[in-house]
Amino acid sequence: MKLLATALALALTAPAAAQTVSPAIQQALASPARPDADRARDATRKPAELLTFAGVKPGDKVADFIMGGGYWTKILAGVVGPKGRVYAYQPAEFIGFRAAYGTEQDEAVKGLANVTPLRPSLASFSFAEPLDAIMTVQNYHDLHLKMAPPGFAGTVAKRLYDSLKPGGVLLVVDHVANADPDFKAPDTLHRIDPTAARAEIEKAGFQFDGELTLLRNTADPHTALVFDPSIRGKTDQFVYKFRKPK
Repeated sequence: MKLLATALALALTAPAAAQTVSPAIQQALASPARPDADRARDATRKPAELLTFAGVKPGDKVADFIMGGGYWTKILAGVVGPKGRVYAYQPAEFIGFRAAYGTEQDEAVKGLANVTPLRPSLASFSFAEPLDAIMTVQNYHDLHLKMAPPGFAGTVAKRLYDSLKPGGVLLVVDHVANADPDFKAPDTLHRIDPTAARAEIEKAGFQFDGELTLLRNTADPHTALVFDPSIRGKTDQFVYKFRKPK
C-alpha cells in the first residue's frame, strides 16, 4: 500500500508530458521573414506551445482578434499555409484612438497572400467564412473598458462563438487580476479576473476545454498596471481554451 501511495503521489506531482510541436509550427517560427523583434519575444510569449495547445494546423481558417502589431498574425500565416486563411482584425475603435494601429496592421499583412486585414467596429465585425480557431491575446480585458456599454463583452463573446465552426476553438490569453466579478480592473489595471472572464465566455455558449499554465507568474501581486515598469513583460497570465460544441 505504501508503494502504491508513493506511486500515486509521484504521478500527481509529475509535470505533464510536453505536447509535440508540429512541423508547420516549427517552420513558421523559423521563417527568415519574421522580424528579429518578433523572434526576441518568442521566449516569453511561448508561441509554439500556445499554437500547439490551440491545435492550429495547415489549411485552417483562423482569426487574430484585436491583432495589435501583428506578432500572431505573421506566425499564423505561416502555420495555416497557402490553403489556409488568416483574418487579421484591428478594431476601428482602436485605430480611431491611435492611428498607428492602422499603419501597423498595414505593415503586418504586407506580402502575406493568405491574410485578410479587417477593421470594422467591435459592434459589427464578421468573417467571410466559418472559422476553425480564433486567438485573442492580452486584449479580452479591453472589451470591459469604460467606453463599452454594459454587457458589451458578452455580446462580442457571442459573436465570436457564432463565427466558429462547430468544434472550433477560442484561445484567450490575458493578464490576471485579483477577484473582480464586476470587471473594474480592466479599466484601471488592464487586467481581468480569469474566473469572471471564463464565466462570461461560457455564458456565450462555449465549453471550457483546458488551461495552459506556462505564462503564470505567482510573483505578480496583480495590483500594478500591466505597463508599469515593475511588472511589464512579467505579468501573471492565464491561457484558456474554449470550444464551440459540435
